[in-house]
Amino acid sequence: MTGFATTFRHLFRKPITEEYPEYKRPLPARSRARIILTRDPDGGERCVACYLCSAVCPVSCISMQSAEDESGRRYAEWFRINFARCIYCGLCEEACPTCAIQLTPDFENCQRDILTLVFEKKDLLVDHQGKDKEYNFYKYAGVVTGVGKKGEHVKEDRPVNVKSNLP
Repeated sequence: MTGFATTFRHLFRKPITEEYPEYKRPLPARSRARIILTRDPDGGERCVACYLCSAVCPVSCISMQSAEDESGRRYAEWFRINFARCIYCGLCEEACPTCAIQLTPDFENCQRDILTLVFEKKDLLVDHQGKDKEYNFYKYAGVVTGVGKKGEHVKEDRPVNVKSNLP
């Protein structure tokens, strides 16, 4: 009976209509929509092409090829996401050890041609750090690159000479 009363009460009210293109409802900060690739604070690419995001993706919409520059730093030679297949689950963001992949609240990504929903690295790479402003993977990783040598990274001890431990 309560359901009928509620329906009858709302039957004579003026409808509330939000005109979508003119008024866009504010989304929560943690909404998951368009995927971006962020940069570290030094301006370099965060993605090290570890393939974890493509491995964890349930619909296999992420593909990439790894490469290494002259300083020993890994990067994605090419990176591709097929948004026509993506279900925006956020597993790729959770799996990324470098915080390179991040999901933004930008949900307006509709195209008539399905092939235009395949985004390349140049379409995904942005010029900011995203949600993690100060994180730099290579300062913590312990990998010898232009950022530092062994023992010079954050919270890392100097390497031990194994021969000094012998009796």
